[in-house]
Amino acid sequence: QVQLVESGGGLVQAGGSLRLSCAASGRTFSNYAMAWFRQAPGKEREFVAAISWSGGNTYYEDSVKGRFTISRDNAKNTVYLQMNSLKPEDTAVYSCAAGPSLTQVRIGVIGYWGKGTLVTVSS
Repeated sequence: QVQLVESGGGLVQAGGSLRLSCAASGRTFSNYAMAWFRQAPGKEREFVAAISWSGGNTYYEDSVKGRFTISRDNAKNTVYLQMNSLKPEDTAVYSCAAGPSLTQVRIGVIGYWGKGTLVTVSS
C-alpha cells in the first residue's frame, strides 16, 4: 500500500498561484497513475487532473485547462499541482489520489486517497 500526504494549500488572492504537493510513502509509487480531485463547499467531489505512471500522459478537467499543471517526480515520490490564475470558484479541499491507470483514475477508480489540503481563493 501507499500513503499520500498533501501540502501547499492556503489562502490566496484571485489571480494568484499555489503549488500543491503530494508525498507518497513507498517504493511502489511509480506503479500508479496519480490524480487530483477537489470538493467545494456544498458541491460533490470532482476530478481535476491526472497523470500516468511515467508522467508522459496527462488529462485535465475543462475548467482548469491552461491554468493548472500536474506533474510528478518519481525519484522524490511526489506529485504536484501547479495552480495559476486562481479564481474564487477554485476554492475547495484538494485531495491526491492513486490508481491503476490514467483511464481509471479519471472516472474515479481509486486505490488510495490523501486526506486533502484546503485552498481558499478570495475575490
